[in-house]
Amino acid sequence: MRGTVTAAAHALGYSPSAVSQQLAALEREAGVPLVRRSGRRLLLTPAGQELADSAGRILGLVEQVQTRIAARHDAPGGTVRLAVFQSAALALLPAALPLLARTAPRVRVEVTQSEPAQALEDTWARDFDLVVAEEYPHHSAPHYEGLTRVTLISDEIALAVPAGASAHLHDHREAAWVMEPRGTSSRHFAEQTCRVAGFEPDIRYETADLQAHLALVHAGLAVALIPGLMWPHATPGVTRASLPEPAHRTVFAAFRDTSRDDAAIEATLSALTAAARAVAAP
Repeated sequence: MRGTVTAAAHALGYSPSAVSQQLAALEREAGVPLVRRSGRRLLLTPAGQELADSAGRILGLVEQVQTRIAARHDAPGGTVRLAVFQSAALALLPAALPLLARTAPRVRVEVTQSEPAQALEDTWARDFDLVVAEEYPHHSAPHYEGLTRVTLISDEIALAVPAGASAHLHDHREAAWVMEPRGTSSRHFAEQTCRVAGFEPDIRYETADLQAHLALVHAGLAVALIPGLMWPHATPGVTRASLPEPAHRTVFAAFRDTSRDDAAIEATLSALTAAARAVAAP
């Protein structure tokens, strides 16, 4: 349930008026209201929820039949729609995709960069087949019934400072900081880490682009908390320092239970797992 006609139209690639017309036609067929307004949002009525649940089960059965038919081939094939966030894309895809091309050449992967929380919802809603997402310490990513999670890597978070600067967190209480946007789990984690150290960070820069974080640190303009997958992209002008209390984010993959036996998804997941192990090894 996307919440608004506009959001549903955007997800489906239709115009809002087309979605409204289809919804009205569906209600006429059902003979009962399927949605109700709550402010600017639409909520499912009990009948609408029952219809949506039934549609989900039907789509799941279709997915399982497609998987069984695809399994008749000697090698996995088909298209896997993969959603992945920035640092995982930079660290894992350059190794995972060539490996997949060698081990399962009939599998086509379509990659979209997407923030983890939204990508998990979109995978549950069948917009993607596989998602790579993240969880920061004490911040669980959203759980959706019917999604299976597989941990890829436990990624240590470290303090990034300009070369020659202090490696101690508490020495940067007066420094300018760069963090991800408000509302993200990484932002909340970074703010809490500073507060536990006894100071309120001066957040001068805000961007979701972790490469921009490293660039600002390299230029001597800020300090940051950077997860391990990004460190291979750091220049020699950036120093990595451990936090007083070691902290790790969990990078995981998720897919629908109904596609558990899909050979193409399994091959893609295997390639991602192998890439994650190679990154973790050093």
